[in-house]
Amino acid sequence: MIKILVTEDDPATNRLLCAILKLQHYETISAANGEQALDLLASEHIDLMLCDVMMPGMDGFELTKSIRDSGSMLPIMMLTAKDLPDDIRSGFISGTDDYMVKPPDRQELVLRIKALLRRARITEDRRIEIGEALLDAETHSVWHKSDPSDRQLLPPKEFDLLYMLLSYPDQTFTRLQLLDALWGMDSDSDEKTVNVHINRLRNRFENWPEFEIQTIRGIGYRGVRRS
Repeated sequence: MIKILVTEDDPATNRLLCAILKLQHYETISAANGEQALDLLASEHIDLMLCDVMMPGMDGFELTKSIRDSGSMLPIMMLTAKDLPDDIRSGFISGTDDYMVKPPDRQELVLRIKALLRRARITEDRRIEIGEALLDAETHSVWHKSDPSDRQLLPPKEFDLLYMLLSYPDQTFTRLQLLDALWGMDSDSDEKTVNVHINRLRNRFENWPEFEIQTIRGIGYRGVRRS
């Protein structure tokens, strides 16, 4: 199930947004401010974030910029009572993907969320299909549709790494970006951890024709779909 982080300091608005999303069968998790949101992003797998602009401490612009500076491409939609051109411009400069004025039209909000998830290549059932290969995020497993009995169950970090690379095919990620996105900015792990997991994935799937993980010398890695 797709998980959406709702970052909104007003409790009533936060509950309302979560209720709207739950009716669409999304899983929701709440944060009351930017600091809480960053902590949750470091410990939870989040597929999309709704973010208020006016919050105590770290506002929405600062939160979004911090997320982008870490290398994360998490889909972000800003919700705000402000609709001035300068505010909208500031939102997009900080790195938001979309912008709605509160209170948002419920149907439009849902449609925009679906569009952002499609743009990020995140499917409703959190699966990726590449030819005969299928990656299932609910079970952390990979298999060929023609032979489901030969299902490979991956450790969570290995699966998340493969899923991220194949969700953004042909896009190069630095080791630091992958480390921050999957292990968290406060993790004690270093970039060698990413190398170890990449090598394990290559050993697992070296004979699979549907995809591969390429090393971009001096930079990092990218996933390539073959089918």
